[in-house]
Amino acid sequence: MNISKIITNSLNESLKVNKDSVIDDNFFQQLEIASSLLIETFKNNGKVLLAGNGGSAADCQHIAAEFIGRLNFDREPLPAIALTANTSNLTCIANDYGYEKIFSRQIKALAKSNDTLIVYSTSGKSKNIINALVEARPLVKSIISLTGAYTNDLIKYSDAVLSVNTAKTTRIQEIHAIAGHIMCECVEETLFDN
Repeated sequence: MNISKIITNSLNESLKVNKDSVIDDNFFQQLEIASSLLIETFKNNGKVLLAGNGGSAADCQHIAAEFIGRLNFDREPLPAIALTANTSNLTCIANDYGYEKIFSRQIKALAKSNDTLIVYSTSGKSKNIINALVEARPLVKSIISLTGAYTNDLIKYSDAVLSVNTAKTTRIQEIHAIAGHIMCECVEETLFDN
């Protein structure tokens, strides 16, 4: 296959998944719920904890930076911690307790009752993410899960599940990035006078 065809196919596929998400009433409703949960978290002096693996770990750091820094305009910082960013914590916990506990152990140490946990799992099956949800459920105010089409293991622990109806990781991650920006934008526009 030539490069032009690969680019065209990828762009068309991305546009289709984007369009499908826009017209998916459940996705829209869950995005609205997730945004409202975040607004309430910050209004009540809570913080956001974020967890994910691989590219989703980068999404965690990206969205934490949007909350702490800014998205569309200058404003006060909002507390957010990407549990993916502290390599000493990650390697210590992985070495001493196992990789499946890298997030749950941090949640046990950091989570408070007015916090929100955001997890990213394109498969919806990552053991360390499931463990994070189990640990967080009795500790935090709300849990938001961003995932692909498989939601069975996430839905019972989550207050909002943003599920992208495709099995292709790249397309799922693209929608997760858009959803992260939209949630941040809802928070900014609601909590701060621009």
